[in-house]
Amino acid sequence: MKKLEAVIKPFKLDDVREALGEIGITGMTVQEVKGFGRQKGHTELYRGAEYMVDFLPKVKIELVIADELLEQAIEAIVDTARTGKIGDGKIFVTDVARVIRIRTGEENEDAI
Repeated sequence: MKKLEAVIKPFKLDDVREALGEIGITGMTVQEVKGFGRQKGHTELYRGAEYMVDFLPKVKIELVIADELLEQAIEAIVDTARTGKIGDGKIFVTDVARVIRIRTGEENEDAI
């Protein structure tokens, strides 16, 4: 099993969710987050004064999926979230040793 974390632009969330649903992914966790990478924020104008916005709003999606779905999930996220501009986001993949569904006690792939 793998844990896939994707940080994407907020307006791409619905498209990514639909694309993941089409390949059979039924659950995910979503958080509104702020951060920056190479984009390093931007300047905005407020009441005539210019100021720097260091942390940009992003959405973080977390999935725990079977190994067989990993490449399909990555492809779905990349194809859907890509705008071609700086700040499109990142995907992180890590191994998951064990998953337990609290309600039933099912473990690993049965608990996903």
